[in-house]
Amino acid sequence: MPNYDYKCQKCEHIFEVFQGMNDPKLTDCPQEDCDGDVKRLLGTGSGLIFKGSGFYQTDYRSDSYKAGEKKASSDAKPAKKSETKESKSKDS
Repeated sequence: MPNYDYKCQKCEHIFEVFQGMNDPKLTDCPQEDCDGDVKRLLGTGSGLIFKGSGFYQTDYRSDSYKAGEKKASSDAKPAKKSETKESKSKDS
């Protein structure tokens, strides 16, 4: 349930009300001495930040996909050249 900002047209009192989206708009100022009409102010909303895992499609890849990806990345790495005994004996 969101917070809504209201402003009295008569006394210019600004206040915030926590109410449901389907609740009717307020019409009267909550100040004791004022019976002015209130108007709901437009809000820009708040910034939304997604942190952590679970927000992207790739976070929920299947185990078979992950295994295939791991295999493909290990196959793509160049193999190290290993020295053999023959090459050592030729150098001597």
